[in-house]
This record gives sequence, structure tokens and C-alpha cells, in this order.
Amino acid sequence: MPATLYLVSTPIGNLEDITFRAVRVLRDEVSLIACEDTRQTRKLLDHYAIHKPLVSYHEHNEASRAEELVAKLLAGESIALVSDAGTPLVSDPGFRLVKAAIEAGVPVTPLTGPSAALGALVASGLPCDMFRFIGFLPSRQTARRTTLAALAAEHVTVIAYESPHRVLDSLADIEEILGERLMVLVRELTKIHEEFIRGTPQSILETLRTRPAVKGEITLVIGPAQPEPERGLDPAAEVHRLQREEGMEKMAAIKAVAKRLSLPKREVYRLAERSTKESNPES
Repeated sequence: MPATLYLVSTPIGNLEDITFRAVRVLRDEVSLIACEDTRQTRKLLDHYAIHKPLVSYHEHNEASRAEELVAKLLAGESIALVSDAGTPLVSDPGFRLVKAAIEAGVPVTPLTGPSAALGALVASGLPCDMFRFIGFLPSRQTARRTTLAALAAEHVTVIAYESPHRVLDSLADIEEILGERLMVLVRELTKIHEEFIRGTPQSILETLRTRPAVKGEITLVIGPAQPEPERGLDPAAEVHRLQREEGMEKMAAIKAVAKRLSLPKREVYRLAERSTKESNPES
């Protein structure tokens, strides 16, 4: 019988951000741990007194290493896959191994935990109901600007990783292509120097330019594009039309028009009431 491939999420900074289950699996359930950098993973294992053999698994050897690891799984050895930080496969190696394991009939079990993308999103103060994670922004400016242009009309929050060495250039591109929408730059999440810089691309860029250097792991959370208000549409007339032609209740029509025109509901209600009184002065 094949053993299990565990995808174990590890801390992105603070070593306490690991689940009891993850520690137990790493300590008791697997015979081998595959990781990006054995030196980095060893720090975590030493902290929790976990003594298991490590094998490197990174972008340069994953094709050959995946075959080796699947053979061990089929021979009955359970294996944990970890990345240097966060959840495996999310902007990290692992896809080839998981795909090969599934094709070989090996059970694959995720152990959920830290993720810089989700941590930054939920603390950003930007809409979380719908979002798009795009991994690292392209390093070359032409490709990066093309990617941003494709996101310009997205009405969802966008999350991206960025290198501290390129973040100033990326913010300049974001400001030019996406405009002055709200965003948050999250730096060193869960670490001692954790920082949230909130504002527009331009204001965040100005803040960073006052510093001698920008360091640390960076996540960008970019607010959704705002719908353009329709020009020339009379809110009150549209409320009356929805009531008359589509049989909508008054408050439902007001809510629909307010959303469509990006106006406060109370303002649409006021306009509709005034229109009604002007049309029926005796009422």
C-alpha cells in the first residue's frame, strides 16, 4: 500500500505559527522531509526537536526528485513536503511532485497553515469576499506592465508578491497603469518588523523613497477597480422605471439604482421622493 504525501505549511516568520498537527506529522508520521533549503528547514525542526532526514526539493531538481520521492511513497514511506516558508506550491515548488503522486495513486493530504497572501489580505482592510492571487509580479518591466494592464478592469482585490529590490519600480508602474486606487504594502508579515503601509500607489512610493533601503518579504494587496458611474442617467427616473416596467418594490429599486450608479441609497431615496412629490403636488 502506498504511504501518504503530506503538504505541510510552515511559519512565514514567527516560529510559533505552526499547528500542533504539523509538528506531530513532521515528528511522528513521516520518514522523510522534502524541502527547498535544508538549512532553512533545519532551523524549524531544531526549534521543535524534530529529528528526521531531509532531502532537497527545489525548482532545479524537482523533475528528477519527484520520481525518486514517488518511488519511496509507493514503497510505503510517508513523506512531508515543506517550503522555506508558508504553504507549499503557492509560488513555491511542489506541483510536479503532487501531480506525480496523484497519478501514481498516492494519497495527498494538505496540512493548512500560514500563507503570506491570505494573512496580508485579511489584515489589509480591503474587500476579501473576492480576490485574485497572481504570485510574483514579473521581474521585467514590459511583462510586468502587461500583467498590470490585464488587471486594470478587475473588480476584485489583487494580491501579489514582490522583491524589495523591484518594489519601487513596481509601485510606479501600478500608479501609472492602475491609477490612484487604494492598496496596502505588507512587509515582514509575522516578524519583528512587521509593517502595513496603507494608501495609494503614489503615497506608498513616496513613503518608501524617504528610506535609505527597502528590505524584507513584501506582499502587495491592491484594491479593486471602482465602477465608473453612468453618465446622464436620472436616478429618480430609473427607480420609477424599475418599479413600473420590472415590477420591483420601491426599496429594491432604490438599492439597485444606488449600486449601479455608486451612490448612497439615502441619496437615491431622497431624489425618488422629491420626484414623486413634484409629479403629484396634490398628494
